[in-house]
Amino acid sequence: MDKTQQTAQKERFIGLEWLRFALGLYIVIFHTLHTYPSISAWSHYVTDIGFFSTSTFFVLSGFLLTHVYLDEHRQLREPARSFWIKRFSNLYPIHIGSLLLAIGISLLVGYLAISPQDAGMSPRFVIYDVNNDLGQATPDALEHFMGNGELALNLVLNVGLLHAWNPYYLTFNPPSWSISALMGFYLVFPWLAPRLFRLRRVGRALALTNVLYLIPPLLVIAMTDFGMPETGILHRNPLIRLPEFVAGILLCVWYTRYRAAGGWLSVRQRLLLVVFVASCVVVAVWLLGKGHAWYYLLHNGLLLPAQLALILLATQWRTPESRRVRRLASRLGGASLPMFALHVPLFVIFTRIERVFAGDPALCTSGFRACFDAAGDSSLVLYPLFLLLTVLFCVIFQEQFVLRVRNAIQRWLLPRVGSPPSHTEKVAR
Repeated sequence: MDKTQQTAQKERFIGLEWLRFALGLYIVIFHTLHTYPSISAWSHYVTDIGFFSTSTFFVLSGFLLTHVYLDEHRQLREPARSFWIKRFSNLYPIHIGSLLLAIGISLLVGYLAISPQDAGMSPRFVIYDVNNDLGQATPDALEHFMGNGELALNLVLNVGLLHAWNPYYLTFNPPSWSISALMGFYLVFPWLAPRLFRLRRVGRALALTNVLYLIPPLLVIAMTDFGMPETGILHRNPLIRLPEFVAGILLCVWYTRYRAAGGWLSVRQRLLLVVFVASCVVVAVWLLGKGHAWYYLLHNGLLLPAQLALILLATQWRTPESRRVRRLASRLGGASLPMFALHVPLFVIFTRIERVFAGDPALCTSGFRACFDAAGDSSLVLYPLFLLLTVLFCVIFQEQFVLRVRNAIQRWLLPRVGSPPSHTEKVAR
């Protein structure tokens, strides 16, 4: 292997750190901005394609892991068991921390009942997963309270990082299904990535991957009524979503060869990619108003070329000289997955505190019930403060909790498989 190819393999991507952070921030906005009635007339244009963020994150994960974990011989640079332990130790503290927080907040908010809607909040409460955007089912018909058996089963699934396989409804901390799906992808990575790197025609492989990814939504459109479990299967089943991760691996294969040949996108090529991504987003928002079929197709495959183009654009961001800027990008990028996992319970906490202060908080000195009954409404004015506090909390959570638990898990498990703990995998977090 020549020196150019070795340099490309060791390349650090500051742009991908910023992209990871942007994806995490957008998923927060996707799940929270629509709750403000005052902007409901236009906010959906901002949040309609929130699934773009999760899909891009899956593609990006495949790209980064391939870049970091394959050696100069295009083989996994460590035993598969060591890889799995490191990946598990990165995901599990985030998942368990967010799960406990979500369950605790759900119980507390249901008990305090600050708003009328809060009285029904419970870890047992779920909503059946259907594509109900056009109102073919009433909201009440989709609400469900899990019985003891369902509750126990879904607790086991969550503790085992298997909850993405439940196609009927999301439980406890809904966005955490993406962590479960990622773990599923990681299980096949040691077998999949080296084999994909041997492919000669990477462009054709990417096209075939995209076509295969579109088959399940086409079958759902042709044969079902957009209900359950098909919606949940398309939404989060790791096997169905695997082509996104595979596409990320293939993009890294193409990029490594492109850089080894001395390639670097020109300004014109980058501008064309920007126009392409922006056009895809605008057209996607327009198509989402045309019915269920377009939602399924956009969610599962039609936007994959735009996601690949966005990641390729981010690789072109040259590393700045400033150490502080590099450090900031690394910290914000590292907080992206906690942002995915923690934002829902954090939003619940923020809005309930906000409502108490918007009412008559002085009543809390004489009795909490009167204080809660006087609670006001959430205000869009404070929404930027919520976003800022969420980012700060997730940075601290990642650095003070996740990394410490991760290192403890690795110190415990890695010696058992003959591999030392690693403290240098920042780009693959």
